Amino acid sequence: MRFHGNIRFAVEERGASAAEFALVLPLFLLLILGVLHMGFLLYATSCMHSAVEVAARCASVRKTTDCTNAATTQAFAASNYSGPGIGQTFVHTVDANCGNRVTGTGNYVMTTGIYNPTVAISATACFPA
Repeated sequence: MRFHGNIRFAVEERGASAAEFALVLPLFLLLILGVLHMGFLLYATSCMHSAVEVAARCASVRKTTDCTNAATTQAFAASNYSGPGIGQTFVHTVDANCGNRVTGTGNYVMTTGIYNPTVAISATACFPA
């Protein structure tokens, strides 16, 4: 009789979906968190590219009004960056090959609570003087 009870326990299916859900839930949450962070990372990269392109153009076209020197050009680039806070810095240089070059850098931290990897973001734009 005892053997008969163990067979009944082995073929019982109540609670199987709860056990499967408990196994799949951490992977599903990791996937969702990864997709969200990838979206923020792509948004930060896009905003960085846009800010350096606008600042390089400003240094060439509006050099008498808005972007008169390197400091004002860097401030202009920082004011045009609208992405998430990544500790962004901008550098303006004048290059003989391409004209006004603006480079932006920053570090995006993927905050997960367990492991927080950092992704370096950089963008460079040139506009003829």
